[in-house]
Amino acid sequence: MGAQLRVYKRRIRSVTATKKITKAMEMIAASRVVKAQRKVTASTPYATELTRAVTAVGTGSNTKHPLTTEVESASRAAVLLLTSDRGLAGAFNSNAIKAAERLTARLEAEGKAVDTYIVGRRGIAHYNFRERTIAHSWTGFTDEPSYGDAKKIAGPLIEAIEKDTAEGGVDELHIVYTEFVSMMTQTAVDGRLLPLRLEDVSTDASAATGTEAPAKGQPRPLYEFEPSAEDVLDALLPRYVESRIYNALLQSAASKHAATRRAMKSATDNAGELINTLSRLANAARQAEITQEISEIVGGASALADATAGSDK
Repeated sequence: MGAQLRVYKRRIRSVTATKKITKAMEMIAASRVVKAQRKVTASTPYATELTRAVTAVGTGSNTKHPLTTEVESASRAAVLLLTSDRGLAGAFNSNAIKAAERLTARLEAEGKAVDTYIVGRRGIAHYNFRERTIAHSWTGFTDEPSYGDAKKIAGPLIEAIEKDTAEGGVDELHIVYTEFVSMMTQTAVDGRLLPLRLEDVSTDASAATGTEAPAKGQPRPLYEFEPSAEDVLDALLPRYVESRIYNALLQSAASKHAATRRAMKSATDNAGELINTLSRLANAARQAEITQEISEIVGGASALADATAGSDK
């Protein structure tokens, strides 16, 4: 019985230590998600104005630019998947990976070959374990991404879409990331970055700025571009891609911290319940041990009394 009590006490100490760790991780994630939210909010005005500029150039000129022109029969697409370097975030990474796999399956069903670009060790490990080809990967900055990281990611992607498919280029660029909705809700989403759908871009920009997009068939503003519309597109569209990737990185980081906070809170609560259960079991074992000792003392005293009474006779 004493051995069983020692087992319970050892498990209580172990679970208590784990609870302290998960509580600390919960508090760290809570502080980081607030910072990530602020960065998402700060990046929105820049992305919105850049979107308006790209829309103005795209709709105000007849320039056929490779980054805005739809390919009639697209044969190759690139998918950028954003995951995290660390785990302990519930279903955060698995949801993003599943969304990427669904997108890949849809593109392949359309007859397109897919090149996969991955951010984060978790996504890389998933694809490597299944021996799937990764065109390019990046790690080491998913918790606190910077604009420089977004530029580093955007470079190979823009280079790939500017190449012909015969030379290893792609016709489309898609991105899969986790959108931060609230502290309790994070949703894995996918979207096409390039070529731009100018109607969708114009609608998104108008919604973000609170203005109304020009109705279909209505005249649009006239612009003059210096030195040329093509040169303006060459300068603006890479920045557009970088800003969208940067915003997606920030959204993914905020979602990851929120998921970690929720997972660690659940782990802390479960540890507390387990400690309570083990404490009850330990108390029951201690009570049983005390009861057994009392029974042995009473039995020994009774036996001694009987022996004394027999010797007196």
